[in-house]
Amino acid sequence: MAARSAPSCHLRLEWVYGYRGHQCRNNLYYTAAKEIVYFVAGVGVVYSPREHRQKFYRGHSDDIISLALHPERVLVATGQVGKEPYICIWDSYTVQTISVLKDVHTHGIACLAFDLDGQRLVSVGLDSKNAVCVWDWKRGKMLSMAPGHTDRIFDISWDLYQPNKLVSCGVKHIKFWSLCGNALTPKRGVFGKTGDLQTILCLACARDELTYSGALNGDIYVWKGINLIRTIQGAHAAGIFSMNACEEGFATGGRDGCIRLWDLTFKPITVIDLRETDQGYKGLSVRSVCWRGDHILVGTQDSEIFEIVVQERNKPFLIMQGHCEGELWALAVHPTKPLAVTGSDDRSVRIWSLVDHALIARCNMEEPIRCAAVNADGIHLALGMKDGSFTVLRVRDMTEVVHIKDRKEAIHELKYSPDGTYLAVGCNDSSVDIYGVAQRYKKVGECLGSLSFITHLDWSSDSRYLQTNDGNGKRLFYRMPGAKFRKYIGHSAHVTNVRWSHDYQWVISIGGADHSVFQWKFIPERKLKDALHIAPQESLADSHSDESDSDLSDVPELDSEIEQETQLTYRRQVYKEDLPQLKEQCKEKQKSATSKRRERAPGNSIRLHFVHGYRGYDCRSNLFYTQIGEIVYHVAAVGVIYNRQQNTQRFYLGHDDDILCLTIHPLKDYVATGQVGRDPSIHIWDTETIKPLSILKGHHQCGISAVDFSADGKRLASVGIDDSHTIVLWDWKKGEKLSIARGSKDKIFVVKMNPYVPDKLITAGIKHMKFWRKAGGGLIGRKGYIGTLGKNDTMMCAVYGWTEEMAFSGTSTGDVCIWRDIFLVKTVKAHDGPVFSMHALEKGFVTGGKDGIIALWDDSFERCLKTYAIKRAALAPGSKGLLLEDNPSIRAISLGHGHILVGTKNGEILEVDKSGPITLLVQGHMEGEVWGLATHPYLPICATVSDDKTLRIWDLSPSHCMLAVRKLKKGGRCCCFSPDGKALAVGLNDGSFLMANADTLEDLVSFHHRKDMISDIRFSPGSGKYLAVASHDSFIDIYNVMSSKRVGICKGATSYITHIDWDIRGKLLQVNTGAKEQLFFEAPRGKKQTIPSVEVEKIAWASWTSVLGLCCEGIWPVIGEVTDVTASCLTSDKMVLATGDDLGFVKLFRYPTKGKFGKFKRYVAHSTHVTNVRWTYDDSMLVTLGGTDMSLMVWTNEMEGYREKRPCDSEESDIDSEEDGGYDSDVTRENEISYTIRALSTNIRPMFGIKPHLQQKEPSTDERQGVVRPPVSRAPPQPEKLQTNNVGKKKRPIEDLVLELVFGYRGRDCRNNVHYLNDGDDIIYHTASIGILHNVATGSQSFYQEHNDDILCLTVNQHPKFINIVATGQVGDSADMSAAAPSIHIWDAMNKQTLSILRCYHSKGVCSVSFSATGKLLLSVGLDPEHTITIWRWQEGAKIASRAGHNQRIFVAEFRPDSDTQFVSVGVKHVKFWTLAGRALLSKKGLLSTLEDARMQTMLAIAFGANNLTFTGTISGDVCVWKDHILCRIVARAHNGPVFAMYTTLRDGLIVTGGKERPSKEGGAVKLWDQELRRCRAFRLETGQATDCVRSVCRGKGKILVGTRNAEIIEVGEKNAACNILVNGHVDGPIWGLATHPSRDFFLSAAEDGTVRLWDIADKKMLNKVNLGHAARTVCYSPEGDMVAIGMKNGEFIILLVSSLKIWGKKRDRRCAIHDIRFSPDSRYLAVGSSENSVDFYDLTLGPTLNRISYCKDIPSFVIQMDFSADSRYLQVSSGCYKRHVYEVPSGKHLMDHAAIDRITWATWTSILGDEVLGIWSRHAEKADVNCACVSHSGISLVTGDDFGMVKLFDFPCPEKFAKHKRFLGHSPHVTNIRFTSGDRHVVSAGGDDCSLLVWKCVHTPH
Repeated sequence: MAARSAPSCHLRLEWVYGYRGHQCRNNLYYTAAKEIVYFVAGVGVVYSPREHRQKFYRGHSDDIISLALHPERVLVATGQVGKEPYICIWDSYTVQTISVLKDVHTHGIACLAFDLDGQRLVSVGLDSKNAVCVWDWKRGKMLSMAPGHTDRIFDISWDLYQPNKLVSCGVKHIKFWSLCGNALTPKRGVFGKTGDLQTILCLACARDELTYSGALNGDIYVWKGINLIRTIQGAHAAGIFSMNACEEGFATGGRDGCIRLWDLTFKPITVIDLRETDQGYKGLSVRSVCWRGDHILVGTQDSEIFEIVVQERNKPFLIMQGHCEGELWALAVHPTKPLAVTGSDDRSVRIWSLVDHALIARCNMEEPIRCAAVNADGIHLALGMKDGSFTVLRVRDMTEVVHIKDRKEAIHELKYSPDGTYLAVGCNDSSVDIYGVAQRYKKVGECLGSLSFITHLDWSSDSRYLQTNDGNGKRLFYRMPGAKFRKYIGHSAHVTNVRWSHDYQWVISIGGADHSVFQWKFIPERKLKDALHIAPQESLADSHSDESDSDLSDVPELDSEIEQETQLTYRRQVYKEDLPQLKEQCKEKQKSATSKRRERAPGNSIRLHFVHGYRGYDCRSNLFYTQIGEIVYHVAAVGVIYNRQQNTQRFYLGHDDDILCLTIHPLKDYVATGQVGRDPSIHIWDTETIKPLSILKGHHQCGISAVDFSADGKRLASVGIDDSHTIVLWDWKKGEKLSIARGSKDKIFVVKMNPYVPDKLITAGIKHMKFWRKAGGGLIGRKGYIGTLGKNDTMMCAVYGWTEEMAFSGTSTGDVCIWRDIFLVKTVKAHDGPVFSMHALEKGFVTGGKDGIIALWDDSFERCLKTYAIKRAALAPGSKGLLLEDNPSIRAISLGHGHILVGTKNGEILEVDKSGPITLLVQGHMEGEVWGLATHPYLPICATVSDDKTLRIWDLSPSHCMLAVRKLKKGGRCCCFSPDGKALAVGLNDGSFLMANADTLEDLVSFHHRKDMISDIRFSPGSGKYLAVASHDSFIDIYNVMSSKRVGICKGATSYITHIDWDIRGKLLQVNTGAKEQLFFEAPRGKKQTIPSVEVEKIAWASWTSVLGLCCEGIWPVIGEVTDVTASCLTSDKMVLATGDDLGFVKLFRYPTKGKFGKFKRYVAHSTHVTNVRWTYDDSMLVTLGGTDMSLMVWTNEMEGYREKRPCDSEESDIDSEEDGGYDSDVTRENEISYTIRALSTNIRPMFGIKPHLQQKEPSTDERQGVVRPPVSRAPPQPEKLQTNNVGKKKRPIEDLVLELVFGYRGRDCRNNVHYLNDGDDIIYHTASIGILHNVATGSQSFYQEHNDDILCLTVNQHPKFINIVATGQVGDSADMSAAAPSIHIWDAMNKQTLSILRCYHSKGVCSVSFSATGKLLLSVGLDPEHTITIWRWQEGAKIASRAGHNQRIFVAEFRPDSDTQFVSVGVKHVKFWTLAGRALLSKKGLLSTLEDARMQTMLAIAFGANNLTFTGTISGDVCVWKDHILCRIVARAHNGPVFAMYTTLRDGLIVTGGKERPSKEGGAVKLWDQELRRCRAFRLETGQATDCVRSVCRGKGKILVGTRNAEIIEVGEKNAACNILVNGHVDGPIWGLATHPSRDFFLSAAEDGTVRLWDIADKKMLNKVNLGHAARTVCYSPEGDMVAIGMKNGEFIILLVSSLKIWGKKRDRRCAIHDIRFSPDSRYLAVGSSENSVDFYDLTLGPTLNRISYCKDIPSFVIQMDFSADSRYLQVSSGCYKRHVYEVPSGKHLMDHAAIDRITWATWTSILGDEVLGIWSRHAEKADVNCACVSHSGISLVTGDDFGMVKLFDFPCPEKFAKHKRFLGHSPHVTNIRFTSGDRHVVSAGGDDCSLLVWKCVHTPH
């Protein structure tokens, strides 16, 4: 047998020769203990120079490539490569894992860095986006993640002087990051003119926002903020790979082999050139440098580590050497001395001393070396080369003996024969040559015939050990002859060679790609006893190391029961989670089918009343007493709480599939249950209220096999049934995953948390006992160490003992194993057969086994105190029900309330009294499907028959027990009572059937006529003369009951029979078959009949269990392909049809269910198939059978009127109502609006042609004629480009614009976005991307401008702790967490500080936000197709929960004002009531069914009342009142139009509503209601509009604040109803027209909404507005400011007198829009430019008749802007094909002469075209344009507006392409017009999409 076990000796890693210098940097540091930490291959190494000793960290499973040192210099973080790479944080002192971070990065972890206090860690991935991720590493939790860069990132560092700032650098970039909330926002470093854009390799942060970085060309770049301020050129001659900051300054190391030290201001201190030192060599390249005090550590590309003492800097000390480039293959050991020889592709051969752990000789060869051998006396060393030659050297002095080249391919292996006479040489060309050593290596023979290249040779000589090496980094060593081994991990890639040392003290192994040499100490068996400290190494469960196969051998055969259980699969064809998607896919089918009005759902409903059954056959320890002595357990998808005194049950129905495990909280009041599912959930619920407290999901697949609470009840551990049996540790209240690890390949049955140490747990399962401890986000597992005491057995149960070290486990062979720490101490025989359950008591243990015995033990399993056998004889006299067999297998034990509670495999729950008597509490069918069900014709009892070969009779009256049971020879699938109730017919699976006495269950008669199973059996009605027996042979036999003869056979079915029903006369049978045929046969002869489907209804049927035909067409679901309706049953009043289907749903339909997809009520309690449903004789109860869950469920039928008292648990129909939810233009617009983000915006004008910056420049006249002008011309100087009006003063350029005023409010498509702050002194609202705080008294404004795109929603935190805290959500692109992703900003309204930024996965944008009652949570709703709802803990930026909200638009979601867990969402035909449970969101649809004729309308607004009342405003103007989630009242026509806004005042509970209506005497668009919404008072808004449409309401002290669709914000007094308009704006955009007054601070705007408005900047308000009745496009003041010209969209233009606003004249000469209109500077002419490619001239001196005097011809496209020259003689016109033209005035002649044009001085300049403004066109203008421009009155500054919504400030003129500028954000996409006011005091910009006017104050440079 010895050969069948693994060798009992060990290897211990003793030394690693090597250091990873290639492709890594900054990976070498001093720890606090002055040790040196670095890594090589997959091992972290801590080297102590004082003791010359190495310690190893071996928690990684692949190459380590990055390392960071914690600021306290004890902890180390290392990151690895691999498909699922992880980061380990470990202690350099103990080399134990502290934390594991995983599941985020892919490919590998390129860089790591700790922050200043070491709490957070940043990592960079090697994935395509180079993701940057910030961790709270102690909790193993990711805080934030963002795409890093499109190319590699080489270094990242926290700014140690500013919190929440980081810097990263890499290929051609450096980025400065700020972390706020969960958002990492980068700004790219600006290289500017100071340095070239190039790759930055390393960086260090310093004070005052300074960053030093090392570049690829050897320069050091110095940054301040994001700008490059200086470069230190030539700091190194080549790339700078490493930069290390310490107290004294900085050290840099480069490719030039130099180390430079710098002081704190980066002035040079000294240079150390390592190439020049005695250890140096040409080509030395520094990869890592670390400076501490007077020591400097240096790591090189060639895997050396040097230590330099600053005083003796030319004598570096070589600490470590290893092979460098290329693969390492050759390894040989000296036969007599402790030496090892290695040779590598770096062409060097090295000799290492195994005792001193040092390199003692090195020799460079000509060729890469592939193998080595030393002869028996240790004199010669043979080396095989890659080129096919081999060389023999003398070991002593490395001199050459011989060099022979006989082959062309690499030599792979050579060996001296044991007697030293021959050398065998194996080559890659499949040959072996033999050379004679004494004959100076003459070739003496060759062996051919091998098919592949030679890898190993062995001369025969008796060796007991054989070694192999494989390609995956595993070292295996065998004992002959068996094949058992131990396994060690250390190398990362392939292990290329392994050798024993000469005296068998060590094993040397070398790695190929990792160039490292590992030395392992061999520990033989006899030393093992004292060497227990090297007990099983700690491995991360994820090191993917499969245990060595030897674990699988000497294990006894598995017990049959366990065998069965391990083969169960919990996979489902269709998971319930997939239903919504399946429904979506079937939507089309459904739409076509539901043209007919669908049948309403029935009025009745059912409620679960009692469940017979307990899941014992594949579950364990799932039965407990609660605090008050009720019993909690589970069956099917139901958690059951059973009250044994009253014999009643209560149910937790939150699960939707089989529950597989259950555990109880230490306080015995909460229960955790885990279920089957694609993403299975664990529910923690309260046994008192039966409400879920938390739902955990997202980390398991398939199902949950075990759960356990920690002793303090705060944590929960769970194990999945996925392939790796994942273990997860949760903080269940928060719903957070704390840690996760792979458990085992085989099934895990139990998880138990250590009651003394919450970080420890054990798992037990098939050949598995593991002891785990939490490490950050991971768990570290150690296998139980069995030693010689036992064998590796399957563990079925486990508990902890009386100290944290002690654990006990029960095995499948009946032993109890006792463990201390991880060592097996002893085993005790406890049961005959597996020990299935254990329970720890205060002073001892109780165990239960397959042998049906319960044993009580003392506290150390020394002796068994008492045993109880479960036998029928022991049943207490009053016990109800019957025990099926003696000694059933015990699966669960629990103690409490003076009893022992026992659950058996047969589905029974028993209570054993301490004195012995047993009471049976619950029972159900055993394993095997249950199909047969029959209810008694006049008693409340039913019969069931199952594949478990039992026939049972159940009492449905209050005693709820099994009345009788009989064992059958075969399983059965159907049964039926005779009409008089005396006989019971049972159809069996072998084709026989029997009739039994219904009371005693004794046989009356039996027949066996068929081979296949009997599927249905029915007595004819009335006297029960005939019995119809249907079989799977597709026949129905009809028997005469009295004569016991077969009298007829029904033939003609093409498939097996599923259901049969008699008609009331007993003359006709209705039959369903598996091929979905509905057939009819005449009885008793069995002749087939054809009955038209219309007639079927008219026939009176005795029973209806058919699922086919027109009468029940509607019971088949939309997703009929994946599920079958298996059973149905009609009530005796023929009103309600109950059905059961394959997905476990029980549904009620109104009968007859005609038309497809009838409406229904559905109930979930069964897990998969509902095999049968039956109403009792009086319809008072419905009995349903679960096929695979073996449970019998009894439901009470609740009639229509009876139901009001209690909301039912039903879920309404699958399909949303077809009725449309109503129509309103404003709602439709809001629903259909598509929000573009700025970055993707396209041009607003239909321009064509080549953009100016891409046009070829035309040569001037002079150039064409070849005239060369002298450089200093005598000609007069060029005139000014622009007439300037402040000639006398010194011109001061404008250096900045500051936002001062905003006219506009986003009311057209946003809601609830105006709020009071500071007791009504201020209001807050938004427009475009600006949050505006507006002071009511003064009208002054301040702004929040951190959003980079349009704000869509705004809310204010109502909690007093968070005063004036505002959240705003914006539009965004896809949800990739980059800066363009949608985000929510939480900020302080007073100081505008950003408190948190939440980047979210709501692609497109965030349309609603709401704070919870405590103010700590924030709810957000997205515009993504799923309309996702997300809950955030906003201060930490943590996403708590997220779920798809609805398939159509959700408009608003709001928290209940008194809750942190309850909220409501409303939208298109949608209202949902949500609960946050842990991290899960549970929703209930609003139920309309209680009110007649209530239909689901589109809901628009929400308000809340006391006692769980909710009010929702609808599109029709009604308000719905909901109690919980049930509609209880409708306030009809609360408004005449849609109710858009509602506001609940927290102070007094009054509710304000705002709607859309026409003002009338009694009605108003704003109403104030009492708390119950019964009485109201209406307010009129005196706006003069035809209809008022209110979009936002808010109530303060005695005032109501209203925001309207027309962009007004109005304050209404509650007492006097007086209206005060605070804010005005244009209603519809774009605002095309903009004109500033020539001398005053006024300006005019004209917009698409048909108004021209006059604004006063000084008074901050609108002075006047004129309604023109048509959309206006342009507006202009006359030079004196006394007239205004307005151009309209319809081609008309109007001239008004400013003083009286009377029309002076109007004219319409064009049909298309007027785009620009201008007075000439001498006030004589009016120029009108239109989209008809024309400019018309009018002479104003001729009076108001306005006859056209001429027009400009041949303009190639529509006119954009026009400017007059200062002398009124010329007009410049820019057109839609990017061309600028100059015309004479008034003739309209085209001026072509460039020279003449260049000499014109212009009165104004608003053109976007022309050489003078070429620089305003940006590189990014492929799809978008510059729309408008304006030059300042001083003539030296220029502002532009573009399609990206940017305002830019340039110098004028700017003829250079891509001129320098400043940019200002604020507008939405499309700035349509822009102007300077008089005196250049302000700039006014007009918005396209945002209908807003922004007034910017100009900041001039000081004199």
